[in-house]
Amino acid sequence: MSLGARLAELRLKKGKSLQDVADVVGVSKTHIWQMEKGKSENPSLELLKRLAEYFCVPLDFLIGADGAPSLDDVEAQQFFRDFKSLSEAERQILMQTLSIFKKKRVSEDGNA
Repeated sequence: MSLGARLAELRLKKGKSLQDVADVVGVSKTHIWQMEKGKSENPSLELLKRLAEYFCVPLDFLIGADGAPSLDDVEAQQFFRDFKSLSEAERQILMQTLSIFKKKRVSEDGNA
């Protein structure tokens, strides 16, 4: 997957417009569009770092480095970091919610 495709996927998953991303990272909307379409060559390392930070992904994922984690892995790692910061009561609520989802999935799979 290209840098542009990863940027577009991350932006759309976050529900942000080209302008939203551009404003946060300090470039024009056109520049973000060009990056997503593969029309902007060699973005600066600083811009790539700002984009990675904004999307909460490692730089190696963003640039597609060999051995970089998948987006699912990146999201799971972020979830785990967020989970660790919760209070014990919040963790229990989240675990109960997860249990409900798992039971629902088993029930749906059994009826399929």
